[in-house]
Amino acid sequence: MKDSKIEANSDILAELVVKGMQEKKAADIVVMNLKSLKNAVSDYFIIASANSDTQLDAIASAIEEEVFKATKQNPWQSEGRTNKEWVLLDYVDVVAHIFLKDKREFYALEELWGDARIQYVESV
Repeated sequence: MKDSKIEANSDILAELVVKGMQEKKAADIVVMNLKSLKNAVSDYFIIASANSDTQLDAIASAIEEEVFKATKQNPWQSEGRTNKEWVLLDYVDVVAHIFLKDKREFYALEELWGDARIQYVESV
């Protein structure tokens, strides 16, 4: 029997995560390419902001749907759905972070990886 799961490389997976974020109007999407960094925990960190806890949940769900539709892959780990301030979806090679705006400023993840190649995604 043929396995229907499609292996997604991290570049394709990152594009799918961004697409899911854009579908629910995530703000300030940043793609951090960590591939060239020694001891990086993944290939990409993708960070976005939400205006409300409802939007935060919708963005996380859209990412999961987009990735599953294309790759039949669920996140390896998911955190933060209950507190609704910061949701993390860990696909191992790609980690998506969705923050409420004030929490994003507080944690300032973009500043932790100053050597990363950073791409700012325009809103659609």
